[in-house]
Amino acid sequence: MSRDSNYDHHISIFSPNGRLYQVEYAFKAAASASGLTSVACRGSDTCAMVTQKKVPERLIDPSSVSNVYTIIPSIGCLMTGHSPDCKALVSRMRYEANDFQYKYGYPIPVGSLAQRIADIAQVNTQKASFRPLACTAMLVSVDDEKGPSLYKVDPAGHFLPFKATASGAKEQEATNYFEKKVGDLSGYNADETVRCAIMCLGSVLGSDFRGSEIEVCTVEKGGKFKKLSEEETERHLNDIAEMDA
Repeated sequence: MSRDSNYDHHISIFSPNGRLYQVEYAFKAAASASGLTSVACRGSDTCAMVTQKKVPERLIDPSSVSNVYTIIPSIGCLMTGHSPDCKALVSRMRYEANDFQYKYGYPIPVGSLAQRIADIAQVNTQKASFRPLACTAMLVSVDDEKGPSLYKVDPAGHFLPFKATASGAKEQEATNYFEKKVGDLSGYNADETVRCAIMCLGSVLGSDFRGSEIEVCTVEKGGKFKKLSEEETERHLNDIAEMDA
């Protein structure tokens, strides 16, 4: 270990085992920096994302604390990780999305945006003057050709489409939950998709929560990305409680 520790001083140096330690550190920071867990899944015509909402201080206005962002009206993003890095990446995504529409005259497909942001993230692993952003982005949209789409971009610049995915402190537990549901996801309607995501987060955290303690957002076919109000979230939580009763 003492020998390997000499290879984490610069982002561009490989260890004898072929590892980039600073990139691995970025993954750990993205998962643990906020202490939050986020989940996302896609159904037959809807994508849903759910994350915890924690206000760090009592004096902070709760409405100003959010990990959910609108990139363009049809694309939404859920960020997990180091808050300043998350906001920096969101700003870059908005720039890239609007630049694409200005050049080509139509909204950027979510897959193209994920690939562009992943390319930018990968460049941050190539030079000693850069560092990877300690954040993970989950992007959702309902594509005209491909239907509901969910992408995840990590600090190393790796991106893939998912049927369901998670990030944060309890990522593995949430992934295990979704693996048991993956066969049914494609048949879920809008409400079932949202409830599946909420039930996954509740299962991995092992506790019940109120509408003010989570953020729920959806995007449906032909619609815009939106964040559900506390009242709408409470309605889903009550429906889940009735199902379990």
